[in-house]
Amino acid sequence: MFYREAGDFKTSYREDSQTFPIKFDRWRFWAVLALAYGVVPIFINDYWANAVFVPFLIYSIAAIGLNILVGYAGQVSLGTGGFMAVGAYACYKLMTAFPEVSIFVHVLLAGGVTAAVGVLFGLPSLRIKGFYLAVATLAAQFFLVWLFNKVPWFYNYSASGQITAPSRQVIGFFVTGAQTTAVSKYLFCLVMLTIVAVLARNLTRGTVGRKWMAIRDMDIAAEIIGVNPLTTKMTAFMVSSFFIGIAGALFFAVYLGAAEVGEAFGIQKSFLILFMVIIGGLGSIFGSFAGAAFLVLLPVLLKNVLVGSLGWPTDLAAHIELMIVGGLIVVFLIAEPHGLAQLWRLTKEKLRLWPFPH
Repeated sequence: MFYREAGDFKTSYREDSQTFPIKFDRWRFWAVLALAYGVVPIFINDYWANAVFVPFLIYSIAAIGLNILVGYAGQVSLGTGGFMAVGAYACYKLMTAFPEVSIFVHVLLAGGVTAAVGVLFGLPSLRIKGFYLAVATLAAQFFLVWLFNKVPWFYNYSASGQITAPSRQVIGFFVTGAQTTAVSKYLFCLVMLTIVAVLARNLTRGTVGRKWMAIRDMDIAAEIIGVNPLTTKMTAFMVSSFFIGIAGALFFAVYLGAAEVGEAFGIQKSFLILFMVIIGGLGSIFGSFAGAAFLVLLPVLLKNVLVGSLGWPTDLAAHIELMIVGGLIVVFLIAEPHGLAQLWRLTKEKLRLWPFPH
C-alpha cells in the first residue's frame, strides 16, 4: 500500500523525468546511502571489508562498465580482465612516477588510459559483431596479459614481476599500503562507486544511452534515423573501459596491494564479471549491483558453511563451491534469463498493483 504513484503529483518536467519518480524509491535510495555512509563504517572490520564489502564495491564498478557495453550497446566483450589490468598498471606507473599527486587523481587517470586502450580495441566492432567481436576482445585479453608480463618497464623492472602499491593518503587517511584501515578502504571505494553509478545512470537515461540502445536493438535502423555507429560504438567502448579501468586500479591499489597480471587479471576475471552482468540483468544499473552481490556473497556463504560449519577440507570445499556456483548460474539463467533486475521489476510491479491481480 505504501508503493504507489497515486497522490505523488509532478508539477514540472524536471520532477516527471527524475531518476526515481515514485516517492518510496527516492526514500529507499537515500536510506541506502545513509546506511552505506553512516552505519557500515561504524561496524566494519578487516574481515568484512576484505571478504565482502570492498570486493563488492569494486566488482560493481566493473559490472557497470561491462553492462554499458554489453547490456546497453549490445557489443560483446570478453576482455574485461585485460582492461582491468590496463587500469591497474596505469595506476601503478602513475603512483610511482608522481608520488605527490592524489591517489584519487591517479585512479581517474588510470581510467582515462584504459578508455583510450578500449577505443583502440573497440575499432573491430565497426566491421564485426556477435561471436566474432567476442573473439576479438578475447584476443585483446590475452595480448594485454602477455604485454604486461613480457615488458619489464610496466612493472618497473622488478625481479619478481609483481607490482606493489606504495602507501598513499586521502585527506590524511591511508587508502593504499600496509597502513590502511578497513574503514578508509571501504569509504574510498564507496565514493568511487557512487560517482560511477550516478554518472552511468545519467548517461544511460540521456541521449547517449538512447543511441547505445538503438545500436543494440537494430544497428541498421539506428543508422537510418541518424545515429552514427562510429561515434556511438566508440563512446560505448570508451565509457565502459573508463569504468573498468577505475575498477582495475582500485582492485590492485586498494584491495590487493600487490598483483601479478596473470593471476589477478586472467581470463577467469573476464568471465566472472560477465557472469555478474548476465545474472544481474543486461541493460540495468541495478542489475550490475545485484549480480556483483550474488557472486561475491555466495562463495563467502558456501565457504563458511562447508568449511566453517561442516568442517570439510579446504580443497574439496573449493571444488564443491565451483560446482554449486556453476549449477546455480545455469539454473538461474534457465529460470529467469533477464536476471535479478527483472525479478526486482516484477516485485515492484506487484507491489504497485496489490491487492489486485497482476
